[in-house]
Amino acid sequence: MPQILRKLGIGQPGTASCWEFGTVLRCHSPIAVALFAVILSFAHPAAAADATAAVDTAAREAYLMDFETGQVLFAKNPDDLMPPASMTKMMTVYLAFERLKDGRLRLADEIPVSEKAWRMGGSKMFIKVGTSVSIKDILQGIIVQSGNDATVALGEALAGSEAAFADMMTEKARELGMANTTFRNASGWPDPEHRTTAHDLALLAASIIRRFPEFYPLFSELTFTYNGIKQGNRNPLLYKNMDVDGLKTGHTENAGYGLTASAMRGTRRLVLVLNGMRSVQERSDESARLMEWGFREFENVTLAKQGTPVETAEVWLGDRAKVPLVADRDLMIAVRRAGRRGMTVTVEYAGPIPAPIAAGQPIAMLRVAAPEMEDRTFPLYAGVEVGQLGPLGRITSALGHLIWGAGG
Repeated sequence: MPQILRKLGIGQPGTASCWEFGTVLRCHSPIAVALFAVILSFAHPAAAADATAAVDTAAREAYLMDFETGQVLFAKNPDDLMPPASMTKMMTVYLAFERLKDGRLRLADEIPVSEKAWRMGGSKMFIKVGTSVSIKDILQGIIVQSGNDATVALGEALAGSEAAFADMMTEKARELGMANTTFRNASGWPDPEHRTTAHDLALLAASIIRRFPEFYPLFSELTFTYNGIKQGNRNPLLYKNMDVDGLKTGHTENAGYGLTASAMRGTRRLVLVLNGMRSVQERSDESARLMEWGFREFENVTLAKQGTPVETAEVWLGDRAKVPLVADRDLMIAVRRAGRRGMTVTVEYAGPIPAPIAAGQPIAMLRVAAPEMEDRTFPLYAGVEVGQLGPLGRITSALGHLIWGAGG
């Protein structure tokens, strides 16, 4: 069984010989087929703030996610079914963004306004029955003004009916991994079967930001005027100096007050979902507090750059004695600032690795452990091709291995 070797007291006494080399602790087992590990210590002074302090929220459901790594920084009832109210509209515009991106739709295209759309209650864009409205105006009316009338008009234009459009929304939710989401309308109008989760809304928000950078700035517009009526964006964090650039509020009596928001600070982006709050003020206060907490208490640490060797692995009967281990992408994690002092990164593989080895072959694992964080693992791959030795070379190498061991 592979064993994790630990810094300062590695393995069992007598099972491994270890020595320190710079910041790398190298260990070698005398067993022919064994685990090799490298432990790198990121030793930094503890953060001044007490990052171990518990955090909670008055929100009924909450989910705070690091955008780059996908790590959950905070969660409260993240998979409980809840009414999303107008946060539904993120999926409504998602389907329009897809069509704009692939050319099936243009911002200048106009869609008709039906009587059903015109009669919609709640928040409105104030479109008029029997007129046509551009896709650009409709999107601004949905995102900035949260117009229920605009969502119905868009759904009818794209799918023939709002019910058919809601089916499309649910289908897209499944594609995005939103396993617990069912849409019954385009606006978030109360319906006992119209449900999602905080986790699912975070996935949707992250997908919008990632897939549609050309349209995402619509979510940061503060005002929009249509039909002579000027309305302001309901996202309270857009009016605070905290680098928030979207996404969408929601409110119904059953849902309470909700918000899906994202902020970009330096190179870090966080995505936050809160729902079930009691007032506009509580929504504003709680969302600002949790967003600031996420930026203050966590930092992103780069573990490896794509294609840059992380370590080398011993090779068995190959034309190279070692093979470099590389990542297929930049590897990054979010860690508590105060916990970074106790963070360890371990390269694990069962070796020596028998040749031949194909370039790109997965042969090792990078494991990261830190206080208050579940271990994270990432695959590592052979950085080069390693051929097999000829018959004489294999015999010589095998004899040397038996006499001297893998490190001989």
